[in-house]
Amino acid sequence: MSVCFKPGYERAFGTYPLKGEDLSRAFAAAYEVGYRAFDTAQMYGNEADVGAAIRNANVPTDDMLITTKVHPDNYGNDLFIKSVEASLQALGLSRVDLLLLHWPDTSGDNRNALSLLREAKQMGLAAEIGVSNFTAAMMKEAQSFLDGEVAINQVEFHPLLDQSILLAASLECGVPLASFCSVARGEIFKHQEFDEIGQRYGKTPAQVALRWILQKGVAINTMSTKVDNMRANFDIMDFTLSSVDVGRIDSLNHTNYRCVDRTKVPWAPEWDGPSA
Repeated sequence: MSVCFKPGYERAFGTYPLKGEDLSRAFAAAYEVGYRAFDTAQMYGNEADVGAAIRNANVPTDDMLITTKVHPDNYGNDLFIKSVEASLQALGLSRVDLLLLHWPDTSGDNRNALSLLREAKQMGLAAEIGVSNFTAAMMKEAQSFLDGEVAINQVEFHPLLDQSILLAASLECGVPLASFCSVARGEIFKHQEFDEIGQRYGKTPAQVALRWILQKGVAINTMSTKVDNMRANFDIMDFTLSSVDVGRIDSLNHTNYRCVDRTKVPWAPEWDGPSA
């Protein structure tokens, strides 16, 4: 089982774009709600703030899953390990629980970055390693290249985006997925299906969408600065969507709404399937 699916870790708290006191308050509140998995990245510019939040909250780190991601600008042989060491210093940790490549190498060849990622693990800088924003083909190649060590592929995954090709590849190669933009940055609220389904379960539209993701076998990253929303996003383990309701939500995949596309991230790869 991937570390991201250990009980309590399948629902992670994302820290982007929080910084400073906002991050510190949100971190403490999220921990109090029950979150034990926290996600950051070099690209977010808030690793030091996450480290400060951990210290300020005065909570043990041995029951937490801390994830960070290496910026593509640091994929060079002379930069990669130094950047990971700088991330650890900022976080105040001797090692990170999960270290990811944030994006595929812009060269199109991920082998060198993957080798450096494995080296970081071998040096004890990371307990587990993985990737983010990898296409189906890239994910399968990475899993083969790293001899099955890829713990996760963190990708945009929500009910309004057809990720069937990526999900099938995940099952084929044994690399589980974790979602970001899990409620499509609020876009799901424009679809009445989530509200109608939620009313039958006594759950909010967001909780319905998040439960759908979990039932697809995908871990979740969510972020909110509002405690009520944090709690609602976490409180999704006490109900199960029926196959009929899952199918109804599945039908919204044709929307192919993508939050992170090449207009926002020019270095993004050519995405799989109809959402490309």
